[in-house]
Amino acid sequence: MALGFFSRLKQGLSRSTQKLGNNLTSVFTKKKLDEESLEQLEEILIAADFGPQVAENVIHTFRKNRFGSEVSDHDIKEALAQEIAKVLQPVAKPFQPNLEQKPHVVLMVGVNGTGKTTTVGKFAHVFKNKNLNVMLVAADTFRAAAVEQLQIWANRVGVSIVSGKPQADAAGLAFEALKRATNEHIDLLFIDTAGRLHNKSALMEELAKIIRVMRKFDVTAPHSVLLVLDATTGQNAIEQVRIFKEMVDVSGLIITKLDGTAKGGIVIAIAQQFGLPIHAVGVGEQIEDLRDFSAEEFALGLIGDSALEISTTEEESVG
Repeated sequence: MALGFFSRLKQGLSRSTQKLGNNLTSVFTKKKLDEESLEQLEEILIAADFGPQVAENVIHTFRKNRFGSEVSDHDIKEALAQEIAKVLQPVAKPFQPNLEQKPHVVLMVGVNGTGKTTTVGKFAHVFKNKNLNVMLVAADTFRAAAVEQLQIWANRVGVSIVSGKPQADAAGLAFEALKRATNEHIDLLFIDTAGRLHNKSALMEELAKIIRVMRKFDVTAPHSVLLVLDATTGQNAIEQVRIFKEMVDVSGLIITKLDGTAKGGIVIAIAQQFGLPIHAVGVGEQIEDLRDFSAEEFALGLIGDSALEISTTEEESVG
């Protein structure tokens, strides 16, 4: 029997869970909560990429409510799951295109290797299944592999794709795609862009040009700018959010590769620092491995204590 998404999320976060759980168990085994143990807890949370603000919030809660009391690692995990969910709930917002803006133009951004192109293909699958007309644009014209990969996804999902010659002008390609999408009454236009951060100024200019040129046809485009982040990069993901926010008006985040990281806590740090909507998370390469982001599911999956598990729905999907 295939695993449901929550089970895959837990499995994907197991490296993060194991690292966190082992450290908590080593510190909290039926002992009174004192300053030394609070300091150890703060170090554990920061080492797990939770970020200093979340760690500070948890420590404050425990100092206020449980100081001097006997606590177990289970007590700590329960409080931590609640704190994580509290931080994540305001940013857990499924991606909902505004179909009054037709086509709804989605600019997909992120550094190379984050799973951006794969995410475009998965989104196309999700919204095609919701009976929307979807078109893809292969605007990462410097990487032949990206164009080929997106073509494969378009064929697999059964949606149209606009691509150009190698190293073609990405802005011109996006402009032509927008015109075509409008004429063909497309609902959703996903534009897969380049992500060469080693040349930040060139990338910034390319993204600015794509937006500027598209607005000659539709002054409201793009309607969404989604940044795809690779969870395995840990603290580097925070820097990526900062850089892309400088370049474009990022409207939401997609977190990928949660199945390959021991740095799952970075999601909480990003939510705390930027407050941007987290629309979806990815836990694998399969077409169904993209899911609406749930604060509760993520908190339970990250903590990994089966005694904390409460009802979760397995059938929900992106959108």
